[in-house]
Amino acid sequence: MRGEMMAEIVNIETAYITLSQLLKISGAIGTGGEAKWYLQENDVVVDGEIENRRGRKLYPDMVVLIPDEGEFIIKSHETHGDGHAAE
Repeated sequence: MRGEMMAEIVNIETAYITLSQLLKISGAIGTGGEAKWYLQENDVVVDGEIENRRGRKLYPDMVVLIPDEGEFIIKSHETHGDGHAAE
């Protein structure tokens, strides 16, 4: 029996990334132009809710489940471990 896969951490250096950008990072799509089609054909889940907007902003600590690619947790280089912005 196969064990659960660990979530992959995606470190970002901006305030957020879009769902389209994450789909490219994950390998689910090859180009941004494929995002709209991919989201129509697959149930991508953001923080427990199905999301179909390719421009959806993903902020640190959001969890995204991409079919056949896995679970991704958005993290920022700009935050401390407690989630507060570095000063």
